[in-house]
Amino acid sequence: MLLFERVDSKLSLYREWGFPYNVPMIRVIDLGTVEYEEAHRRQLEIRDAVIRGEGEDTLLLLEHPPVLTMGKRGAAEHITLPLEYFASLGIKVIDVERGGDVTYHGPGQLVGYPILNLAEREPDLHNYVDRLEEVFIRLLSDYYAIPADRDTGKYTGVYVGNNKLTAIGIAVKKWVTYHGFACNVNTDLAPFQWIVPCGLADRGVTSLEKLTGRTQDMDLVKERTVSLFGEIFEDDMIWQTKD
Repeated sequence: MLLFERVDSKLSLYREWGFPYNVPMIRVIDLGTVEYEEAHRRQLEIRDAVIRGEGEDTLLLLEHPPVLTMGKRGAAEHITLPLEYFASLGIKVIDVERGGDVTYHGPGQLVGYPILNLAEREPDLHNYVDRLEEVFIRLLSDYYAIPADRDTGKYTGVYVGNNKLTAIGIAVKKWVTYHGFACNVNTDLAPFQWIVPCGLADRGVTSLEKLTGRTQDMDLVKERTVSLFGEIFEDDMIWQTKD
């Protein structure tokens, strides 16, 4: 279910020749390091095209420069330092329309924004979130022999013991998803002390680097994540360059 073909012409060839078996497809675009506002603009652009029936389901992969984002359930007291402190560091605090509370994004964190038309798949948000979580549960078990699990209560995300590895916060418009996941790969965990991550004062955070004791190859983590995404969502994953 995975095609690691990083060629610009792939989708145009498929449009010209057609799919022989009507295989579901998600294009994967690696944006590199992108400011949060630019990535958000790109999501909305693709989301609206999918809603109009003019765009393909897409998974954007990227890293953000340091930024705090506040979801719809965000509480101001979950940012534990004055906003002036972040302004002095050039770090923005941005209100966003995803679910969840406050979180930190920064270098070494694999961020993914799946823009999928659930109306043409399975219009079930609980199932969708479960599948996102399953990608990272499988990533840890299949490649690193680390047991991980989702929260059994109302909180989304993937945990190793009491520590969150992957945060998940989504938004949906007309059954088309946007926002998504943030997995700490080689992330500096110190900035999480600036906040109450996801509003969970009784939980910690961790990273793949911390769990394995070594810096991870981000490109390899991306490829493994995309491979599992294709298996779990039962799609062909077609890589494109960001242009």
